[in-house]
Amino acid sequence: MHTMWKGTISFGLVNIPVKMHAATENKDVKLRQLHKECETPIKYEKTCPNCDKEVGNDDIVKAYEYAKNKFVILDDEELKELQKEQADKAVEIVDFVKLEEIDPIYFEKSYYLSPNEGGGNAYGLLRDSLKDTEKIGVAKMMIRSKEQLAVIRVYENTLVAETIHYPDEVREVQDVPNVPEEVSSAQKELDTAKMLIDQLTTEFDPEKYKDDYRASLLELIEAKKNNEETTTTAEDGKEKQAPDNVTDLMGALEASLDKAKKDKPKPTQPKKKTTVAKKKKKAT
Repeated sequence: MHTMWKGTISFGLVNIPVKMHAATENKDVKLRQLHKECETPIKYEKTCPNCDKEVGNDDIVKAYEYAKNKFVILDDEELKELQKEQADKAVEIVDFVKLEEIDPIYFEKSYYLSPNEGGGNAYGLLRDSLKDTEKIGVAKMMIRSKEQLAVIRVYENTLVAETIHYPDEVREVQDVPNVPEEVSSAQKELDTAKMLIDQLTTEFDPEKYKDDYRASLLELIEAKKNNEETTTTAEDGKEKQAPDNVTDLMGALEASLDKAKKDKPKPTQPKKKTTVAKKKKKAT
């Protein structure tokens, strides 16, 4: 399993060297977009609308738009320094709370934590302590240039870091439109709804839930492959037309070549005998 982060988790005076691994993966079937006419993959290029040209990563700077069309440019070194200040800090568990106290709306992404070299005993200590107290730890950590709020909990026999949203990242429920304050449900309807819920209540078994759309889509793709309903194209498609500045340059080169040919002195041609003969005849 790929290690995406190495660091130290601490609670009190206990330090646990750990490695972090992604606990989930996206299995969506990714579809490419092709040009309908020639079935070539569509490319998305970074361009500057002002200069009307493609730009590379070295030509791009980061900036914050604090007002319409007004930006504060942030230098890469400034951002790296801020990130380093946070990344150098150990992931410190600052609080212990009960899992049920955190609403699921706060949860974002899960990461497995494994002990790094020499961290096995401390890892087991934290794991067993969380199990026995039925608590989870609240901590802060840097992941992919962002300071994340996270909870450390036990999943089966493994510690998991679960990133959670900060309170100001969760939108206010009062902003959701058309939510009725109170609805007067008839008692008979309410009793019937509760009965239906009771009949459908069971223990949660994640293995029983399948992505039917993904399975059907893969079956359709496989059937088309078997029936040879496929197409083969060059990844980059046809050679793209040269930009205007290159076209102008080529035009200038061709014009220069034509001019050079015209200005080049012509080689001296020997006089033809017929011309001399004509002159002699005329003199006679």
